[in-house]
Amino acid sequence: MTTAEASGAMPLNCFWQLVDAARAEAASDRPFADVLADLLAARSRHEIVAYQRTFERLRSALYRWDVWAAAYVIGGGCSDDAFMDFRAGVIALGRTTYDEVLSSPDSLAQHPDAMDGDGGRLEDLLFDEEVNYVAARAFPRAAGDAAWDEVAVADDVDEDVDRERLEPAEAFDFDDAGEMRSRLPALATRFLLHDAM
Repeated sequence: MTTAEASGAMPLNCFWQLVDAARAEAASDRPFADVLADLLAARSRHEIVAYQRTFERLRSALYRWDVWAAAYVIGGGCSDDAFMDFRAGVIALGRTTYDEVLSSPDSLAQHPDAMDGDGGRLEDLLFDEEVNYVAARAFPRAAGDAAWDEVAVADDVDEDVDRERLEPAEAFDFDDAGEMRSRLPALATRFLLHDAM
């Protein structure tokens, strides 16, 4: 039994296979979150809860100042709620992008939707609120009358805990264009106005 299975979480390979399958089926008239909810709804209630636990852990791992700074640059600002949506969007882009962002958030400047000169497309992809609620949408369909909020899906992952985990000493001013260019040079080049010094 893997650590993930022992904790009730979905193994990472299974989780990313689901994400990849949803990405392959998603289209302009059928968004990623809708496809993923359909795929999850075809699974057992236990698997949906396991998916959610893995999703929360992956999203929590992205709760860092440098990732938040990347979200701020791409979105032209980023509140707490928007940062949750951004992290969900990073997960929705798949394992390779997720791992690259964990390693270096500035790598998002190399994403094809950033390279085409239309930063709005990347922003739309990344700030994807609906991805946060996929399991909650799928669960009632798979479990009959049971409501998602009746299921104990709470884990050791909590947004308040994540916020407290941020090291104040590592904080920096997201509105300081010079600081952003120093920390996220590729994203700053693509998304910050050149005259904002």
